Amino acid sequence: IGIVAHIDAGKTTTTERILFYAGRTHRLGNVDEGNTVTDWMIQERERGITITSAAITCSWQGMQINLIDTPGHVDFTIEVERSLRVLDGAVGVFCAVGGVQPQSETVWRQADRYHVPRIAFINKMDRMGADFEACVAEIRTRLRANPVCLQLPIGRAETFSGVIDLLEMRALAYDEGTEGRDIRAFEIPAELMAAAVAARAALCEQAAEADDTLMEAYFETPELPADLLRASLRRSVIAGKIVPVLCGTSLRNKGVQQLLDAVVWYLPSPLERPPVEATDLKSEAKVTREQSAAAPLTGLVFKIATDPYVGRLFFVRIYAGTLKKGQNVYNPRSRKRERILKLVRLFADDQTEVEALGPGEIGAIVGLKEATTGDTLCAEHQPVYLERITVPEPVMFMAIEPKSRADKEKLEQSMALLAAEDPTCQVRVDAETGQTILSGMGELHLEILVDRLRREFKCEANTGRPMVSYYETVTAAGKSTYLFDRELGGKRHYAQVTVEVAPRKRGSGHAVEIVSAVRRRLPDERLAECVEQGLTDGILT
Repeated sequence: IGIVAHIDAGKTTTTERILFYAGRTHRLGNVDEGNTVTDWMIQERERGITITSAAITCSWQGMQINLIDTPGHVDFTIEVERSLRVLDGAVGVFCAVGGVQPQSETVWRQADRYHVPRIAFINKMDRMGADFEACVAEIRTRLRANPVCLQLPIGRAETFSGVIDLLEMRALAYDEGTEGRDIRAFEIPAELMAAAVAARAALCEQAAEADDTLMEAYFETPELPADLLRASLRRSVIAGKIVPVLCGTSLRNKGVQQLLDAVVWYLPSPLERPPVEATDLKSEAKVTREQSAAAPLTGLVFKIATDPYVGRLFFVRIYAGTLKKGQNVYNPRSRKRERILKLVRLFADDQTEVEALGPGEIGAIVGLKEATTGDTLCAEHQPVYLERITVPEPVMFMAIEPKSRADKEKLEQSMALLAAEDPTCQVRVDAETGQTILSGMGELHLEILVDRLRREFKCEANTGRPMVSYYETVTAAGKSTYLFDRELGGKRHYAQVTVEVAPRKRGSGHAVEIVSAVRRRLPDERLAECVEQGLTDGILT
C-alpha cells in the first residue's frame, strides 16, 4: 500500500506510527526532530519534507504489508506516480483543517488512472479548526469519490479524545501514557448517541447501495451486523465503488491502529487484484498474467536509487511468478538477458538480503546493468512488457557548469546518475548557447538536485539562468526594390532587384523562390544559386 497526500497532511508521521504499532520500531519518530525512518536523506531531515518514496515492510494481524511513503510536494510528483503504478491499495491522508488540498486532488487523479482502491484517513483532528464533516464533504465534491464514514470523532481540536466505531457501535479512547498502545472501549456518550445511530444508518445504506449481495440483507433488516458489513465493504472498496473514511491524530497517537485494521480488512491483497495486462513481445497481442507464483515471471522496475555501499538498487514489483537470487531474467526493452546477483527487502535505507521475491512483493535488485525506470523483467521463454510509467515533462530549467575544468567529467557522470534515478531530472547541452541545462519539476526540485551533487557526489558547480536565443519572424508582407548602378573594372553594371517577403504558415519553415521569368534572364545559373543563398542567409539571420 502507499501513503499519499498533500504536503504537511501527516503522511510520514502516520507511517512512523504504523511502524511503531506494528513492532518494526521501538521509538516514535518525529519529522521536526529529523529522526524518522522513512525520511532518511539528509535533505529530508533538514527540510522536514519527504523527497523520495521509501519502501518498508511490516506485519499486522498476521498479514505482511509492503508500505511506500510518498512525497506530498508537487515538485516530486514522479515519486507518487511510479509508486501508485505498483500499488495494490492506498491510504489518502487529509488534514482535518485544510481538507482536500491541491496536491490531494493530483494524487487522487493519479490513483484513479491506475484504479487503485483507497481508504481515507482524516488526520490532525486535534488541531484548531478541525472539521471532520467538512473534510468528508470535500472528498465527495472535489474528488468525486463516494466516502463512507466508519468512525465519528469524539470532540475536536483540543477536546479530541477518541473515535466512535460505527461498525461495533462503541467508543474508543487512547491512553497517552502508553503512547496510544492501550485502547479503552466504552459506551458511546449519551450526547453523541443520536449522531452515531444516524451515521451507522447512513453507513448501512451506502454499503447496501454499493453491493447487491448486501442489499438483500438490508431489505430484511437495516441493522446489519459488523461482520457482514466488513465483508461487503471489502468487496466495494476493491471494486472502487466506495472510500472508507477514518479519523484520528497521528502525532497524538490516536486512531492509527484502527487505520491498520482497515488496511487489512478492506484493501486487497495482490491475489485479489485483477490479472496484470501486458503485451506479448513477439506478436504485440495483449495478454494477462495471473498474480500467482505459478505464472511466468513478470515484474516492473519502478525506481532506481544509488547506495553508497552496493551501488545502484533497482526497485521492483513482482506481479507474477517468483524472482530468485542467481536467476537470469529478460529485459524486453534492451533485448538482453541479465543475472540477479542479489535480492534485498527494504526498510527505508536499510536492506535485508532474501533468496526470492514472490507475487505482490516489493524489493530491490543489485547488479543489473541495462535496466531503467519503467522496464519490465520477465521470463525469456515468454517475453512480455508492461505499460511504462508516465513521466511528466520538466517545467523549470537551470544552467550548470563545473567550477573547474578538472570537474567537468565528474559532473557529467554524476548528473547522469541523478537522471537515471529521477526521470523528471533531465540534462542536455543547448545547441545554440553551448550551455549544459539541468531541468526539473520546480525550483525546490532543482535545489535538491544541486545539493545532492555537492553532498553525495562531491561535485561543486556554478548555476544560473539559462541564456535565451531570441529569434524574429516575418509577421506581415513587404516589398522592396533596389537599383544597382556602378562602374566595376572599367565596365558599367546595372541591375534592379525586387524582393517580396511574406509570412508562411506557422511551423512550415522558410522558402526562397526566384520568379521563373527572372531566372531565365539571368546569365548564369550559379548567379541564381548565389541569390538564393544570400536571401536564405538574410531570412535566417
